[in-house]
Amino acid sequence: MSGFVGWMDFGRDLGAQEDVLHAMADTMQHRGPDAKGLWLSRHAALGHRRLAIGDAVGDTAGDARGDTRGEGRRDAAGGGAQPLTAEIGGETVAVVHAGEIYNAAELGGGSAEEVLLRSYLRWGDRLAERLDGMGAFAVWDGRSRRLLLGRDRMGLGPLYYFAYPGGILFASEPKGIMANPLFEARLDPAALPILLQPRLTLPGETPLAGLREVPPGHVVTWSEDGPSPRRYWRLSSEPHPHSFEETTRHVRELLEGAVARQVPASGPCAAMLSGGVDSTSVAALAVRALAARDGSRLDTFCVRFESDSAHFSPTELRPEVDAPYAAAAAEFMGSRHHTVTVGLRDLLDAVPATRRARDLPGWGQFDASMYVLFREMREIGPVAMSGEAADEIFGGYPYFFKPELVHGDGFPWMGDGPRLAGYLSPEMRAVADPVEDERARLSQLLSEVPRLPGEDPENARMREVLHLGMSGPLAVVLDRKERMSMASGLEVRIPFCDHRLVEYVWNVPWSMKSRGGLKGLLKAAMADLLPPGTLNRRKSAYPHVHNPEYDHALIEEATWIVSDERSPIGRMFDRPRLAEFIRGIAADRLRPDLPGGTSAPHMLIQLVEMRRWIEDYQVSLG
Repeated sequence: MSGFVGWMDFGRDLGAQEDVLHAMADTMQHRGPDAKGLWLSRHAALGHRRLAIGDAVGDTAGDARGDTRGEGRRDAAGGGAQPLTAEIGGETVAVVHAGEIYNAAELGGGSAEEVLLRSYLRWGDRLAERLDGMGAFAVWDGRSRRLLLGRDRMGLGPLYYFAYPGGILFASEPKGIMANPLFEARLDPAALPILLQPRLTLPGETPLAGLREVPPGHVVTWSEDGPSPRRYWRLSSEPHPHSFEETTRHVRELLEGAVARQVPASGPCAAMLSGGVDSTSVAALAVRALAARDGSRLDTFCVRFESDSAHFSPTELRPEVDAPYAAAAAEFMGSRHHTVTVGLRDLLDAVPATRRARDLPGWGQFDASMYVLFREMREIGPVAMSGEAADEIFGGYPYFFKPELVHGDGFPWMGDGPRLAGYLSPEMRAVADPVEDERARLSQLLSEVPRLPGEDPENARMREVLHLGMSGPLAVVLDRKERMSMASGLEVRIPFCDHRLVEYVWNVPWSMKSRGGLKGLLKAAMADLLPPGTLNRRKSAYPHVHNPEYDHALIEEATWIVSDERSPIGRMFDRPRLAEFIRGIAADRLRPDLPGGTSAPHMLIQLVEMRRWIEDYQVSLG
C-alpha cells in the first residue's frame, strides 16, 4: 500500500526543512522499500515511500526530489513515481497516494497518482466519491493554498495528522509524525478508555493528545482558516427488494466482482486460508480469477502453532485448530497450500517488529503470529487476499445469536468478564470514568445508525448491533492486518470491504442474513465452491497460542509490571488489586477464555504492551 508523510505550515519556510522531511519519510521505509521521493515548497512538503506491485521502480530520493521552492515536477523514473506534481498558472499542485484505485481505467488510466491528480483537477475535493479502491491521499494546491486529505470508504488505508497553530503534520503511520520535533507523545487523559479497550475507539480517535486519524469515508480540507471536514460516504437504510434466492445470487456476483477487481493484473497472488467460510470464499474466487487471468495458481497460507499438538485446548471462541480445515479447503479448490508453523521463539523474535509497526499498544502474540505469517506470504509476492470483515458485515460472531447480549444495555461484544478498566487507580478514575465513557460512546454510535422508517423492532435492533460491530471492532481487525502486512512489505486486499457489497448486505433483513445459522446467507451464496467441512465448521476466531511457557512468561512480566514502583504504568492502576487478580490467574493456570467473551490473557497482553509502548515511545502520562 506504500506510505507517505507531509507537512503544511504557513508560518515557516518548509523548503529549509529537507532533513526533517527525510527523517519523516524514512520511517515509512517498510511500507515502501522500492522507491523514495520528496517534494518541498515554501509552505508545503510531501514525502513518499513506494511498494512496487507490477510496475516500474526507481529511487526518487536524491536528485529527483522536485525543486525545494515549489517548482515541483514529475519525476523521471516513470509510472508510479511520487510525489507527482503539475504546474498550473505558475502554481504547483502536488499529490501523494498510498493504496489502490481499482477503477483507474474508467478514470482515464495510468498510475494511481496520475488518476488522482487528474481527478482532483477535474472534480476538486469531490474526487473521493469517484474513486473505487483502498488507501489514502494528500493533495497540496498551491493555487488556493489548500491541503486536501482523504481516506477510503471503509478505512482500509490509514492516515494520521497532528494540527498545531498555523500548520499540520500528516502521515500513513504515527511514526511519521513522531519523527518531527514539533510532536510530543503525550497521553490524552480523556482517551484513557480507548487505551484500555481499543474496540471502543470512535472514528478519528487515538490515545495520544493531538494525534488524530482522518475517519473512514472522509476528506478534510485545510487552509489558513483551519480544517473543513466532509463525510463523502455513509451507509443508508432502504427496503430490501429481493427474495432469498435473488439475494444469494446478488451477494455472489458482488463478491466475485470484488475479488476479480482486487486480484493483481499480473504476477503471483497469495491468500490467507483458515478453512473457515470467509477466507475460503475469497480464496475460491481468487483461484477462479487467476485461472481466467493467465492460468496462474493461487498460493494459500495457514498458521499453526508448534505447541498445538501437545497443548491445544478447545474453547467457545476457538473450538478447533485451523490447519486441517485449511488443508482440506486448499485441496478442494486446487490452491498451492503452505502451512506456516510458528514456535515460541518465532513469536518472541517477532514481537519487537510488531511493536515498531504499531506505534500504539498492540496485541502481543496475535500481532506476532500474523507478522510471521505475512512474512512467509511475502516470499510469494507483494499482494495477498484476506477474508476479513465478513463477520462484521454478515453478522458472523456468536454474540449475534445470544439474545441476552443482543438485547443487553451495553456493547454486545464486550461481555461481562474482567477488564483492565476495573483496576484503574483512584487518580486515573478522577480523570476518566470508563463506565460513563462507555455509555456515552454507545449512545453516540446508536444515534448514528441509519434508520429505516417502519422497520420491525428485531431488524431495527440487529441494524444497531451490526453498526456497533462495524465501528470499533472492525477497525481493530483492519488496523492489525494493515500494520502487520505493511511491516512485512505485503499489501493485503479485503474483498468483503468492497463498498457495493457492504451497502447491499447492510439492507438485507436479519432473517435472510441468518437463515441457516451463522453467516447462512454467505454460505448459501458460496455453497458450490466450499467443501462440506468448511460449510459445516463452527466459527473459530484467529488462532491463540497454547503454550505453558508463553503463559508463564506473560504472567511473570505482568507481575513484575504491577510490583515495580518505578514503572510509569504503576500509577495508572490499583496495583494491589491488579496483583491479586494476576495471582488468581496464575493459580488457575491461565484459563484461555473466561465466560463473557473477555479473555484474561488478553488483559495481561494489554498490560504488557501498554507498558512497553509507554517506555519505548517515551509517552508522557501528565
